[in-house]
Amino acid sequence: MNKLKERWGVESNWQIAVIFIVFAVTGSTASYIGKPILKYLNITPEGLGGFGYWAIRIILLFIVYQFLLVFFGWLFGQHKFFWNFEKKMLRRLGLGKFLK
Repeated sequence: MNKLKERWGVESNWQIAVIFIVFAVTGSTASYIGKPILKYLNITPEGLGGFGYWAIRIILLFIVYQFLLVFFGWLFGQHKFFWNFEKKMLRRLGLGKFLK
């Protein structure tokens, strides 16, 4: 646990627990709201085929997840950690130019 605290720059086990909860809530929420968004956009497996539908769904979930991660991080009082986490992830994906 100490290694993780040092790597993430957090001070307490409570912060780590909150961070894990935020990751869990964000993933569940993104997955839960992905289907209605696709339904609203009229994107179905029948219309695009299985591969196209899942490719679009995964891309949509990735985008929604990024926004929700920062939002839930803020809601749980860990905005600074998740904003830095988000910037680091976007830079690794080559999307760092959007952060300037």
